[in-house]
Amino acid sequence: MHTELLLDAYHEQLPLYEKLKSIVVEQIYTCLHENHIRIAGLESRIKEEKSLANKLELKGYKYHSINDVTDIVGIRVITFFSDEVDIISALVEQMFDIDWENSVDKRKSLEIDRFGYMSLHYICRLPGSICKEADMLELCQIRFELQMRSVLQHMWANMYHDMGYKSDVEIPVEYQRNMNRLAGMLELADEQFSRIRREINDYRRNVQSLVATGNFDEVPLNGDTFRSYLDLKPYQRLMEKIAAINQAEIYEDSLIPYYNVLLHMGMKTVGDIERLRNKYSDGAYQLALLQLAGTGLDIVAYSVALQNICIVAILKQGFGEAGLIRLFAALYGESAYNAQRAERVFEQARKINLV
Repeated sequence: MHTELLLDAYHEQLPLYEKLKSIVVEQIYTCLHENHIRIAGLESRIKEEKSLANKLELKGYKYHSINDVTDIVGIRVITFFSDEVDIISALVEQMFDIDWENSVDKRKSLEIDRFGYMSLHYICRLPGSICKEADMLELCQIRFELQMRSVLQHMWANMYHDMGYKSDVEIPVEYQRNMNRLAGMLELADEQFSRIRREINDYRRNVQSLVATGNFDEVPLNGDTFRSYLDLKPYQRLMEKIAAINQAEIYEDSLIPYYNVLLHMGMKTVGDIERLRNKYSDGAYQLALLQLAGTGLDIVAYSVALQNICIVAILKQGFGEAGLIRLFAALYGESAYNAQRAERVFEQARKINLV
């Protein structure tokens, strides 16, 4: 009889559960977006009647009312990295009121075979600020469960579920050892992914610091360091000078395609790129004068500055039209037009003694 009363109350509150779920999901998404946090997934569900009925048959004596059941509304945040669980949990503590007595951190389990259950479970309510609104009073009486775990932990838990096991104690002994070994491997992978990400982030911060302070010769050229160098806008002054030829607007296109070009030109460090800029900027400007004079162009791509620097460097180093063809192929792809473009640029450069 008690179970039937609780199930009746469950049916009456289904619209409230749906509304609560929508509000919680929206608030989580908004918070993650505002804090620039990417996640692997966010799941939400309302416990089905059959599942609730089974729970009440086993533990119905514990619940005086349907609001004593804390996991009818369930939300799960799945992170890419295990250490992000703590970051998100800190945000969750600011968003919602946490029922600490009924919350549990299952990550503190020490058993190797508990990997799939190592999630952080918070029992929450909507915050007091929302509950002051008259139409929200009923919602604020309902607690919900919020789980946070990494994508590898989530994968492991789903594997258990798909194999028909709700816990490791149900697994036949002959399979348990191999399952435990896999759990240990996944836990190690989870930790290592987080460690590697921290080390990469530390490396990037160090590189950005070196670039920002102008220690270019200490910075090896790679994708990260090239981006950090470009953040300094090293070609801005030259580009503004080129644009002034026609009083043109500068179109901000990407210089990332020049990374491989610079590598093929023998650049090893950011210092090499800086020396290339200093050495050939005057020639790049003289070439732009000839290219733009009389054209009436009122929009010029930002990449013109670096492209002309590369052109002048290639010609000064004696690589001629063949070198220009390789440059244009690297930037624009293989095309018969590259040879025509190279011939035209070569003739322009010859007129101002760049060849």
